Amino acid sequence: MRSPAFWTGLALAALVSAAATFSARWIAESLGFSGTPISPIVLAILLGMLISNASRWAESGTPGLRFASTTILRLGIVLLGFRLSLLAAGKFTLAALPFVVLAVAAGVGVVRLFGPRLGLSRTLAGLIAAGTSICGATAIVATAPLLRAKQAEVGYAISCITVFGIAAMFGYPILANAVFATRPELAGMFLGASIHETAQVAAAGVMYQAQYGAPVALDVATVTKLVRNLSMLALIPLAGVLFGETRTVEAPGARAWLRMIPWFVIGFAACSALRTLGDHGDAAFGVLDPDAWRRTVVFFRHAAETCLLVAMAAVGLQTSFAGMRRIGLRPFLFGLFAAAVVGAVSLALIAGFGSPVLDLVGY
Repeated sequence: MRSPAFWTGLALAALVSAAATFSARWIAESLGFSGTPISPIVLAILLGMLISNASRWAESGTPGLRFASTTILRLGIVLLGFRLSLLAAGKFTLAALPFVVLAVAAGVGVVRLFGPRLGLSRTLAGLIAAGTSICGATAIVATAPLLRAKQAEVGYAISCITVFGIAAMFGYPILANAVFATRPELAGMFLGASIHETAQVAAAGVMYQAQYGAPVALDVATVTKLVRNLSMLALIPLAGVLFGETRTVEAPGARAWLRMIPWFVIGFAACSALRTLGDHGDAAFGVLDPDAWRRTVVFFRHAAETCLLVAMAAVGLQTSFAGMRRIGLRPFLFGLFAAAVVGAVSLALIAGFGSPVLDLVGY
């Protein structure tokens, strides 16, 4: 934090997010819309990508941009917990679990079946399986030591996932609304089950909320993605067995298991529990009257969305088109196919069984 580059990167991300917010409001007012026809997050990502690829400004703030796209992003996810009571979060978790399990199984199965037949190394296939099925770059980095992956293979897989995730982040909210226009909670479940990175899921949920006026989509997308993140506990060791050269892996120790649990998942649940306790009784925690508690919740909700906006501006500022062009065609196309399978399976299952499952859990 003492480095000037740290503060330069943070300032640049904050400036881009502010410019995106102003631009979104200006567009809405110019076109006569009461809401925001274009999400500030969309503009923040696009503006960040433009700056990143047209100048070298972003390179001078790499430490700050990395902090914004990781720590600030996770803080935003934690604060999103104030949007939901623990009961609602629990219902969404139960509803999302079967769809997450089946979508993840489809992604891993497709990669395991076809990857080696198409000439991909077992290591690269395993990294792509982890990234497309579980949670993007985090799962790739966590799986790499088990597969003894080379740094070049790790970077290659992360680049592929970045490209797919950005495309899904912009396209899937439109697809979700087309299929689930009357059930935004199902749209959110689809976003959480099909998009790879936690940051991209949060951004897609905010876009859906802004463009279609459905906050519940962001809530469900967040919970669904956190359920998917927790699947790392089982699937990363399994990836080592399925894609490792020896077909056997050493069982992770207790510390390794704990490191696989994202701290922001626990933080999200804690904030949701605070929301639940605060909503109970005549005064929140015996101190705040209902109006004061309501204003507190609104403050944290806005803080969460601000954190996500700054984080996604940082993601845009770190996206290089030159790096994408260096991705080889065959693994890229295969990874795209695997990502599309995860999306298609999620869409089909949720469209066919999502409503009955939500009814079953009492939502």
